[in-house]
Amino acid sequence: MSQIKSMQLFRLITLVCLCLFLNAPLAWAIPIKIGMSATFTGASRNLGIELYQGAMAYIENINKSGGINGNEIVVQVYDDKYEPLPALQNTIKLVEQDKVIALFNYVGTPTVVQILPLLKKYADQNTLLFFPLTGAQPHRQPPYSQYVFNLRASYREETAGIVDNLVKVGRKRIAVFYQLDSYGRSGWDGVLKALQKNDLDIVEEATYRRGATFETSFKPQVEAIKKATPDAIISIGSYQACAGFIRDARNAGLNVPIANVSFVGSESLLKLLVEGGVSGRDYTRNLINSQVVPSYEDLSLPAVEEYRKLIDAYRATPSKPPVPSDYKPIRYSFVSFEGFLNAKLLVEILKLVPDLSTSPDLRPIVEKLENLDIGIGAPITFNSQKHQALSNVYYTTVESGIFIPIGEWERFAK
Repeated sequence: MSQIKSMQLFRLITLVCLCLFLNAPLAWAIPIKIGMSATFTGASRNLGIELYQGAMAYIENINKSGGINGNEIVVQVYDDKYEPLPALQNTIKLVEQDKVIALFNYVGTPTVVQILPLLKKYADQNTLLFFPLTGAQPHRQPPYSQYVFNLRASYREETAGIVDNLVKVGRKRIAVFYQLDSYGRSGWDGVLKALQKNDLDIVEEATYRRGATFETSFKPQVEAIKKATPDAIISIGSYQACAGFIRDARNAGLNVPIANVSFVGSESLLKLLVEGGVSGRDYTRNLINSQVVPSYEDLSLPAVEEYRKLIDAYRATPSKPPVPSDYKPIRYSFVSFEGFLNAKLLVEILKLVPDLSTSPDLRPIVEKLENLDIGIGAPITFNSQKHQALSNVYYTTVESGIFIPIGEWERFAK
């Protein structure tokens, strides 16, 4: 072979190798492992799925852009079915086996309460829980508040606003329907404290067991509450049980306002009430739902515009585990928007970490965050005495099949 042909062959091989290199998949540095335990099966699965998909819509977009300094964010997910024991087992696995640098996006009070002692146990490994979907008090007060950072408002703040607004429009006889566990009791306690500030008390209460479905009969609970002739009812539960209770209450002629807190999963609740309703009967009338994130319809907020764009793209691809194949996604929801904001804030925190190759101590980094703008019109600030970013509560009702802000509470006047 001549020298000229050898040189041409060498150039060709070099060019081919260069092309292969440029088109090769992104070579990641050390992955950033985040751990999530949530419900992906069972009566409350929509909450875990929506929270997860909202977060992943943002995280996958970050990864497509090179991750964080060349580090891919990997979310290791386990299903806990909204039950405390699996949540405990999942957390041990995430910390000891998967070696995650943070826990994130847990769903529910009974599950989070169960793992709080583990956070204390793993304190020497800098294990923190970021932005769980619960407004309960145990992780907002000592001794566990130091291990948890919250984005959302508390159930005390949600229930206080509901009670105060109902009392102002003359609805002072308030009953409570709640889940018989730490979540329900946390909400019940918030209602009671808010009523006592108004020199009032709960007129009647009824409970149900976690895991109840829409098909469950809630007639006994409705009958007990109806006898007390309440002016309004506050429900502390998940979407299936609360929808079933609303159905049975309306069927029994109990048409007073019924309010739900954010954990209910508003869109999942609404879907059940619309699809499972009796012809000619509107189960969504006199419905109040508190929210802890702004409306995903408020396009004046940069985060809303970003959320809708990224979640549309994410939902356009087929669902993959841990999301069950039979799950029908909700286009936009308050829970998926909350998951999106959780991920957005977590990414901003991770960007501040100088070395992601070890188990970094994130607490001092987070506690220095001040007036961080994530696009919702409310700056994010944390410090050593403040591990809850937001206290805003937004109140919504249903009109024409969608949730809209409550402009004037006089519409619910007695």
